[in-house]
Amino acid sequence: MRVAEIYKSIQGEGVLTGTESVFVRASGCNLRCWFCDTPHTSWHPEGDDLSVGEILSKIDHLGATHVVLTGGEPMLFAELIPICDGLRQRELHITIETAGTLFLPLACDLMSISPKLSNSAPAVAGPSRFNARHERTRVAPDVIRRLVATYAYQLKFVVDQPADVHEVEQFLRTYPDVDRSCVLLMPQGTHVEQLAAVAAWLQPFCREHDIAFCPRKQIEWFGLQRGT
Repeated sequence: MRVAEIYKSIQGEGVLTGTESVFVRASGCNLRCWFCDTPHTSWHPEGDDLSVGEILSKIDHLGATHVVLTGGEPMLFAELIPICDGLRQRELHITIETAGTLFLPLACDLMSISPKLSNSAPAVAGPSRFNARHERTRVAPDVIRRLVATYAYQLKFVVDQPADVHEVEQFLRTYPDVDRSCVLLMPQGTHVEQLAAVAAWLQPFCREHDIAFCPRKQIEWFGLQRGT
């Protein structure tokens, strides 16, 4: 599996915010969100091809009870199945960060699904194949339903403008089996000032509609940098 980085840090998003975790960041993605904060795993993927044994060894060396398999899009890689089996044998908590467009039958304690709204599409003026492919593949209803039915999950939506929350509501009506208590709205931004500007109206919306607000604490703690 091509891996951009493996490191230990603090989870900054979602229900496990504040949890010390080892992060395994797969390099490669089937989408091209314009706001991607890890372009070294999507627009310009880089990293080393590591065996399952090498990845597990690095996780062992870093030492943590929680492991986050992220990307990029980790579900692109079938090696994720034996990696998760190895983590399960070690009795480690497994979180998988995915856009919810691909399914693999693997061991997982928390499926962290981040469905991509229409606000994620790359510019049409850019490489045309990216916009068309992104729009064609960013929504996979059967995969979302299967993930939600199979795993403990959270759904994290990246929100940029007020119109985005209406798209989230439409999404939830499309998937009536989704537990709203597992839904989180997260402001788009890679700098504290950007996040604060969106949070100023998004937090009140979340309170009024009984949806969890999801800050991006890693930006607040570390800024936008690798290994965090």
